[in-house]
Amino acid sequence: MARKNSSVLLEDELEEAPNGAARRARRDEESPLDARMLDLDDEAESPFLRGQKRVPVRRGALPRKAASRVKIIVVVLCIGVGVALQAIALQRYGTRSWRFRLDSSDNIAISGTSNVTRAQVRNVMASDIDRNVFFVPLEERKKQLEQIPWVQSASVMRLLPNRLKIDITERTPVAFVEAGSHIALIDANGVIMELTPGQTAKYSFPVVVGVSDSDPPSTRAARMRIYSQLMKELDSSGGNYSADISDVDLSDPYDLKATVTDPQGAVLVHLGTSNFLERFKVYVAHVQEWRAQFHKLESVDLRYDHQVIVNPDSPGGEVPQGAANSPASAATAKPQPPAQPRKAAPNKATKKPA
Repeated sequence: MARKNSSVLLEDELEEAPNGAARRARRDEESPLDARMLDLDDEAESPFLRGQKRVPVRRGALPRKAASRVKIIVVVLCIGVGVALQAIALQRYGTRSWRFRLDSSDNIAISGTSNVTRAQVRNVMASDIDRNVFFVPLEERKKQLEQIPWVQSASVMRLLPNRLKIDITERTPVAFVEAGSHIALIDANGVIMELTPGQTAKYSFPVVVGVSDSDPPSTRAARMRIYSQLMKELDSSGGNYSADISDVDLSDPYDLKATVTDPQGAVLVHLGTSNFLERFKVYVAHVQEWRAQFHKLESVDLRYDHQVIVNPDSPGGEVPQGAANSPASAATAKPQPPAQPRKAAPNKATKKPA
């Protein structure tokens, strides 16, 4: 079998040999262009073709998304720079232009004043005349205005181009007080305000004793809280009992003393530190009986449980008959709040300022 196959292969090779030589001779006679074309055809017909070479595409230095972000950032920066430049220009204009200068005190509007004079406000704002409104220290001026005794709170605002507006909230007086050698007003927080001409007849308050301008503000405030509680309780039931009070002694924190005036005279009433209305009603209900029992009614102590002591500030204070549930005397009676040793207050009524 091997020989037979080999013989067949030799015959085929012999037949192809002349044909291959003839083909090469014809190829040599053809032009070089035709040879290249034939070579291309041969390569196209070859079963082992190489992959086509890709044409390179030129790209930018940054990816497309990164480039778009850079553009957005650049635009935002440009806008920010433009806004900043405009703000700087406006700031320079606002701080240097004559249009924003306070020409006179007439450019300052003041509201809410009744007892505070315009001269007091002008004294505070005097240094701001001919000054640019943007350079006026509003918070500092507010604090300075609130140092005026009659001013409880203040606000200072700019009104462009060249005006200021000041709103004042004044304090509300609740009593007269002796300030040195003269009479002044005091509010619920213990702040003392000077009286202006004509104000004495405008107000009708009791006179507070035991509070002075030399006391620390905290002491005055604590004592005035007791006074406010007294007046609130006396008027809570609609009886308007506070109208009968001429003065209130706050010198003893454990014993509030009120002087009550009526057509028959003045009586000093000891009310302690609590239950002011209840104790005062006892006085109102029995004052005429006590006047009938005693030659002169000067003072009444209502601090004790189920017991009333008449004229306790005079030697030999007496207990009215029927005023106590059990026998007791002024020497043995004990008050409800913890009492401390104290001097007897002089029995005198203080009249209101005319």
